[in-house]
Amino acid sequence: MIDTRPRRERAFLIGVLLRGTRPELVEEQMRELEELTRTAGGEVVATEVQRRDEVEPALFVGRGKVAELRERRGELQYDLLICNEDLSPRQQRNLERELRTRVVDRTELILDIFAQHARTREGRLQVESAQLHHLLPRLIGAYDYHRQMGGIGTRGGPGEAQIEVERRRIRKRLRDLEQELEHVRAQRDQQRAGRRRSELDTVAIVGYTNAGKSTLLNRLTGAGVRVENQLFATLDPTTRRLQLPSGRAVLVTDTVGFIQKLPTDLVAAFRATLEEVTYADVVLHVVDAAALSAAEQATAVDEVLDELGAADKPRVVALNKVDLLGPVGIRRAVQSFSGRYPLVAPISALAGRGLEALLEALDQAPEPEMVDVELMVPYGREGVLQELRQVGGLERTEYTQAGTLARGRAPRGALHRFEEFLVGAGVPSSSRRIAHG
Repeated sequence: MIDTRPRRERAFLIGVLLRGTRPELVEEQMRELEELTRTAGGEVVATEVQRRDEVEPALFVGRGKVAELRERRGELQYDLLICNEDLSPRQQRNLERELRTRVVDRTELILDIFAQHARTREGRLQVESAQLHHLLPRLIGAYDYHRQMGGIGTRGGPGEAQIEVERRRIRKRLRDLEQELEHVRAQRDQQRAGRRRSELDTVAIVGYTNAGKSTLLNRLTGAGVRVENQLFATLDPTTRRLQLPSGRAVLVTDTVGFIQKLPTDLVAAFRATLEEVTYADVVLHVVDAAALSAAEQATAVDEVLDELGAADKPRVVALNKVDLLGPVGIRRAVQSFSGRYPLVAPISALAGRGLEALLEALDQAPEPEMVDVELMVPYGREGVLQELRQVGGLERTEYTQAGTLARGRAPRGALHRFEEFLVGAGVPSSSRRIAHG
């Protein structure tokens, strides 16, 4: 019987261990790179890590290693080289010339997976924007022959049909994408405003990719979100209503998973989706407690939350997959994470264990500290006033020659959003709970 399934691309994975870097951290990143490659549809034929004092500026790895990789082409028959770092355009071009094969860096691999998993118009727009931002500095005006071959690192966006694209055309497409994404953001703002008017607090589920966020949302709310044992299975947010033990109802939103070295272009492109986190009243951080690098994965999530300006939001940590740990392992995980976060609940979303304690923790989550703010908003920037209404409250406005002088309240963790308009530093508000409107 003839196998008609498409051949899986054979990938050689390469990383660099720099002096001062913990070997186990790079080992975990390489295991993650293997999983990313499989998720993208590739087959890993070999993995290597080279110890170096610094990254080779021209080739990423040393010339001796490049010669070795060239010699092993015949033995391993690999189709592409995947590097565990972002490559400069020069490094990528030189490696491809030396090895006569396609070279993909970590960002391109992640973008490829996003291109495969994007289901909604919003998701596809965001992926294409990230791909074009990554591609633009790599265009040298010449035809990139390898991209027309298709495969990992070339799906979606610009690489599907033809890559002989001029910078001017890409920049125009980026402007068009930004306009479309602004429309998406406006729609999402309207949805958030509707949720605010319902006077329900919002909870954003965040966590490392494949930590079990969608499984938990399904278990808590019956949302029916697609669940797969793959990295980045969820790109589009889903919101459902949840009743807490106190009788209080909240709105819970699933979000895209985070990862170590999450590409900056991806964070920027998925701003409309990730804003669900910045607008949330409480962050529910799901940790894969059974992962060997659970602490590093939690740190990676902390870093993205900090980048989004949401690091100070009230947080509940769900230590998921404890069904894979014994009693001692669970106790150690709880002790370790309780030292980092005030509200920690060990759970198994798959088995339905510990959910009562998790809901109790969500009920106990502290409300964000509100501060009084005074903003001077130039005419034409009225969206800032709407944003203040959504995250806190707009109390009164005064129209002046310079613009609109607005007074209201906002969470201290959201002050960075209004920094360029602040007349004075925010001061603690006398009322911690405010009416949204």
